[in-house]
Amino acid sequence: MSANSFGDIFKVTTFGESHGNSLGCIIDGCPTGILVTEEIIQSFLDKRKPGQTSNDKLNVNVTSRKEADKVEILSGIKNSKTEGTPIALVIKNTNQNSADYDNLKKTFRPGHADYVYNLKYNGYEDYRGGGRASGRETAARVAAGAVAMQILKQKGIQITAYTKKACGIEISKIDTSEIEQNSMRAPDNKAAKLMEAAIAKLREDGDSAGGIVECVIQNCPPALGEPVFDKLDALLSHAMLSIGAIKGIEFGDGFAAADSFGSTNNDQMSCKDGKISFNTNHCGGILGGLSTGNKIIFRVAVKPVPSIFKEQETVSFDGENYSSAKLKIQGRHDVCLCPRIVPVVEAMAAITITDFLLKAGL
Repeated sequence: MSANSFGDIFKVTTFGESHGNSLGCIIDGCPTGILVTEEIIQSFLDKRKPGQTSNDKLNVNVTSRKEADKVEILSGIKNSKTEGTPIALVIKNTNQNSADYDNLKKTFRPGHADYVYNLKYNGYEDYRGGGRASGRETAARVAAGAVAMQILKQKGIQITAYTKKACGIEISKIDTSEIEQNSMRAPDNKAAKLMEAAIAKLREDGDSAGGIVECVIQNCPPALGEPVFDKLDALLSHAMLSIGAIKGIEFGDGFAAADSFGSTNNDQMSCKDGKISFNTNHCGGILGGLSTGNKIIFRVAVKPVPSIFKEQETVSFDGENYSSAKLKIQGRHDVCLCPRIVPVVEAMAAITITDFLLKAGL
């Protein structure tokens, strides 16, 4: 299996499977002297980890699998400062229940990567929990993103993601102070309560839901990016679509621009005291693949969790022949991934922006 790395200078390689001993990442190209501690990284991982208790605010839609996701720094950081050498981070798996996947040795789960993984890796893939295709792989991304965030913090760049829509229910306001006040990580507590109620009903019914996560990057310097193939929006798209549950992305007005006109979609400009500004931000802060200096705004579509507790039609493979089958999935699974995708989106955005900054020598 190749292509487990992302980035050119700030390069992140992840390793590990959902039900293996551990997972983690190697970060190459990190500058020296950046303040990084296990506690800092852990604060980011805690937003993504599974197994929240009934007394915890993040209990409505997440899996009951309890993992501390405790990070351990193996190399590259001394006295809480980066050394400029490869940073190795590891997270142990402690609460696997592989028996839940015994019925999946030869049966492909609808909506999962089981079938295509089996084709590509000839049955040698780890089917337990999806192996490398599991959402648990994103824990390593969040750990790496936490390091990138510390670099961006020094440059005043802020990245904030939140649930914009889930279960067909959309927020009606954006108050970032409310994001960590509800289980959906939505900037609207009132809308979040409606989402929570809908998700609770879906859990009872054995079903799941998708949604939309929006991300805002502030204070990014203008002209960041590379024209043609390595456009800033192209690489951000690469980063986001590499997250397993994400099936679409749009910047600024996105697909709504298809129903717009040049006279309304163009971001007209003005100049005051020698400083250029944009009157609007329909482009989402990126033109010609380069940042404009305005807020970078994009949204990603998160598909419904494929592991549902309803019987589904599928196919089994005995090593030689395929046959139709029915499957009812067992185990512990999320109902809606949006709140746990939020820190992953932030992490991948941070890794992408950091890599571009280092390539530009900033």
